[in-house]
Amino acid sequence: MALPWTLLLLAAAAAGASRSRWGSIGALQPEAAEARQAGAVQELLERLLGPRAASVFTVSVNRSLAGPGGLDSYRLRSGAPGVVDVAGSSGVAAASGIYHYLKDFCGCHVSWSGTQLRLPDSLPPVPTEISVTSPNRFRFYQNVCTHSYSYVWWNWDRWEQEIDWMALHGINMALAFTGQEAIWQRVYLSLGLNQSEIDEYFTGPAFLAWNRMGNLHTWAGPLPLSWHLKQLYLQYRILERMRALGMLTVLPAFSGHIPHGILRIFPRVNATRLGGWSHFDCTYSCTYLLSPEDPMFQVIGTLFLKEMVKEFGTDHVYSADTFNEMQPLSSEPAYLSKVSAAVFRSMAGADPSAVWLMQGWLFQHQPDFWQPAQIRALLQGVPLGRMVVLDLFAESKPVYPWTESFYGQPFIWCMLQNFGGNHGLFGTAEAINRGPFVARDFLNSTMVGIGLTPEGIEQNDMIYELMTDLGWCKKPVDLQRWVTEYATQRYGVRNAQVTTAWQLLLWSVYNCSDACVNHNHSPLMRRPSLRMNTELWYNQSDVFEAWRLLQTTAGELGNSSTFRYDLVDVTRQAMQQLVSEYYLEIKEAFQGHGLSRLLTAGGVLVYDLLPELDSLLASDGRFLLGRWLEAARSVATSDREVELYDLNARNQLTLWGPNGNILDYANKQLGGLVLDYYGVRWSLFVSTLVECLNTGTPFHQNQFNQAVFQVERGFIYNGKRYPARAAGNTLEIAKKIFLKYYPSATKRGH
Repeated sequence: MALPWTLLLLAAAAAGASRSRWGSIGALQPEAAEARQAGAVQELLERLLGPRAASVFTVSVNRSLAGPGGLDSYRLRSGAPGVVDVAGSSGVAAASGIYHYLKDFCGCHVSWSGTQLRLPDSLPPVPTEISVTSPNRFRFYQNVCTHSYSYVWWNWDRWEQEIDWMALHGINMALAFTGQEAIWQRVYLSLGLNQSEIDEYFTGPAFLAWNRMGNLHTWAGPLPLSWHLKQLYLQYRILERMRALGMLTVLPAFSGHIPHGILRIFPRVNATRLGGWSHFDCTYSCTYLLSPEDPMFQVIGTLFLKEMVKEFGTDHVYSADTFNEMQPLSSEPAYLSKVSAAVFRSMAGADPSAVWLMQGWLFQHQPDFWQPAQIRALLQGVPLGRMVVLDLFAESKPVYPWTESFYGQPFIWCMLQNFGGNHGLFGTAEAINRGPFVARDFLNSTMVGIGLTPEGIEQNDMIYELMTDLGWCKKPVDLQRWVTEYATQRYGVRNAQVTTAWQLLLWSVYNCSDACVNHNHSPLMRRPSLRMNTELWYNQSDVFEAWRLLQTTAGELGNSSTFRYDLVDVTRQAMQQLVSEYYLEIKEAFQGHGLSRLLTAGGVLVYDLLPELDSLLASDGRFLLGRWLEAARSVATSDREVELYDLNARNQLTLWGPNGNILDYANKQLGGLVLDYYGVRWSLFVSTLVECLNTGTPFHQNQFNQAVFQVERGFIYNGKRYPARAAGNTLEIAKKIFLKYYPSATKRGH
């Protein structure tokens, strides 16, 4: 029994040392009163379980329960008969304790794709008091890009669900970026810009993440006044709810980027135009960056943040990204230190207790530029402990090991997981099960938490459930056992075939072990060519077998909403794999001048497989293009706004820019999109190859690209209203697809 006490003392000593080293971080605490936090958790329970079931929990919040250094803690015990007492050091800690009780004692599950909340008539007692302290001071959530790829069209109902999910999963720090353009508009007008100059600067809603980081301007804008008003309203409610639950909210700050209109008002300002971002030219990119030594840097930065704090209050944490995927003007360490010092000084000018939360994506994205001297200079331009770095992609490309733990600045070990909100089963289970603990034990580690930083959400529930569970663990979990319990909780029953299916998925698609970048490169969602990437990081026969196992249990589990989601998702993955197989047949037939084989393979793909996949996706409301588009329309207050938001919503999924600048980066597999966008592209590709064989002419990719661009652009402007409600019987459609395609999948040697 001595060993646990030894570990506890070591953890306490380490946490105490961290607190004394970084007093500014130790001072970050939720400001809501304990009673208010407890009340917010009780209200969450009523939304989740209903008033009657919620009433058997008693919730209290007591800050004195916190572990060393302010570590969140919760306590569970049985009170009166049939009553569970939950106490937490914060509202989030209490909510997380409740969720762990619901999972471990009642076999429940809460995820983006659905809930499984079949409670027993009488709640199971807690045999002995359970006390848990998180080893992570912060459990962070969100990526700047998530606000565009996932949250952009959300109303309050959807935000409320998300904040509930966050609290239950232990998130105690999150970005709160909604509505900032309304504050920026106020600041720009006060500086003398006219409305047309502001309109020219802001992008449309679906691209605001990159406007905020200085990558883009103008594209798919302008922002209507009604947008600003609605976003302000949302931000008030988001902040109130997050803070009531005991979360620390991260507000945006000034990063140094300015609209062109500033140069008209202040012609002597020292600003330099950055280069183009990604594949955009200066029509929509090449933002102006203020010199860190120009007095206007502090004027604008402090003015903006003072307005933010005046409007919304503050938890003293602010986010700014000056060089996201953009090379600085100079590699001189002195210059880089001046930039970070200027950004931080503008924060501190508005809030002397400011802590800067910075995304560390730039260091691994441009490693040739960001050498040790450059990284050290940027980080140490800010006093130690007044910046927290998000090691944004730590599950695949951690930065802390080669920067001596960010040269003394505290950091959060983050799982990025998703790019562009793509569908596709993916995970790095062993890496995230091991990585945070290795980072915490690293020599002179400055790790202060773990985080979820996906670009897009609402996919791969399992991997996010694992990561949030790890936020409360002091050592790795037994993954085989963990996924078995996950499957049972998700569906509410223990089923041997389902367990086997999930174990197969765990050790295949969910266990990418290389430096995995989760861009879904499947030919299904990519512009067709003869040089498409079909490589996989896993044995696809494991997915086919998991598909079979889920399909065989559909009769027993088909009433479960989460099971139906997974059945669609795994069937979709299997169909995606088959698209690659048919593509290879098409390619080989064309290169071998086999017209008959080309017609057969191309015909199956275009006229059967893709329509069947679209039909399956259209049968589940969680895989509908219409939901995305109708959510965009619902924000509009005029026909003109409807057109603007529809353009934003469609363009982001497809061309990502006026000319396919970041083509298919944010691809999704949605009912309506598969048939009317991907399917039409594939039809044109196959017919072009057939014509080439019939006429004896070579296939020219450039000519095809020009032709298919008209198809892609046509989808954006086709004006078609897509259903926002599911159509068809998911179980019947899935069974039909399985009977048709599973035998051929196995015959192909998989």
